[in-house]
Amino acid sequence: MTDKINIEVVYALPAEQTLLKKELPAGITVIEGIQASGLLEKFPDLDLSAHKLGIFGKLTKADTVLRDKDRIEIYRPLIADPKEVRRRRAEEGKVMKKGGGDA
Repeated sequence: MTDKINIEVVYALPAEQTLLKKELPAGITVIEGIQASGLLEKFPDLDLSAHKLGIFGKLTKADTVLRDKDRIEIYRPLIADPKEVRRRRAEEGKVMKKGGGDA
């Protein structure tokens, strides 16, 4: 077994996606991996306490120990509630169907 692991750190903004790959010491946590990746230097305004963190699409805690080939993902808050958006689309679809007339 090696004492190094390879990880990726992913952060996406609407106009820019960042993926950083790093080789780090084994036993490092999610938050330590983010700090060691250089992402916080690239995005100095990034407040990790305001974002959820995940590994391969599953929410995780900042103190979770990383494994080799893990991908840390930093999630931005949602702008719109997905349920509300679907409800609005469904209502618009009903209105359009009612007023469609004969074709």
